[in-house]
Amino acid sequence: MSWLRRLAAVAVVSLAACSTTEPPDPTIGWTPDRLYAEARDELSTGNRQAAIKLLEKLESRYPFGRWAEQAQLDIAWIQFKDGERALSLAAVDRFMKLHPNHPALDYALYLKGLVNFNEQEGLLARFGSQDLSERDQAALRESFDAFKELVSRFPESRYAPDAEARMRYLVNSMARGKVHIARYYYNRGAYVAAANRAQEVIRDYQDAPALEEALYLLARSYEKLGLNDLRADAERVLRRSFPDSELLTKGFQEDNRRWWQVWR
Repeated sequence: MSWLRRLAAVAVVSLAACSTTEPPDPTIGWTPDRLYAEARDELSTGNRQAAIKLLEKLESRYPFGRWAEQAQLDIAWIQFKDGERALSLAAVDRFMKLHPNHPALDYALYLKGLVNFNEQEGLLARFGSQDLSERDQAALRESFDAFKELVSRFPESRYAPDAEARMRYLVNSMARGKVHIARYYYNRGAYVAAANRAQEVIRDYQDAPALEEALYLLARSYEKLGLNDLRADAERVLRRSFPDSELLTKGFQEDNRRWWQVWR
């Protein structure tokens, strides 16, 4: 009877294995054209994850040629739209590494800039009145660098004008970010740190609107430190560069509430 028990056990295992077997993949045998078309259809209906799966199958089954290259770019874009910043950047970097001379390299650089440009957007950014200057400065710098490379290498690209506009915005945002930090230090009595941050703005962002406040913070920090000659120099530059500055007429608001009413 032992052989009967062994036979029954084998049958049970076989049935269990059959019950867990996945159904055959319906996309087996599909041409790259069909895989891509189906992925686009899924994307058009908002089913991004299904689109990614189809694009991944397309890339794995047809790893060479335009279909795989397009799939890589589309995956990066979909992940960007889904808010998957790290995955999108990894996909873009992988594409640029595999295809350093690809005709769509300008688009890849543009997408990389966009991913970092929109980093941290969400409920806190939309409803918390948070501007780009208060966000991660490293992401802003990476975005600027990607747009700069795009404009430098592909000045005739269709993406170049928008990239240039975003670069100007990023410069102003990064300068404001430095001023935010300088003001933070000043309000807490860390006048050396405040002066150093203000000097960074003056050195690196000479055409940014935030230069006005940076000069004022520098002058007042020097005043607090008792460095009156340096204070006079900073104030002289401020008066020459911004003769109508409200900061010159109103003076620094020791009350933070009144400060924000003037500048926000």
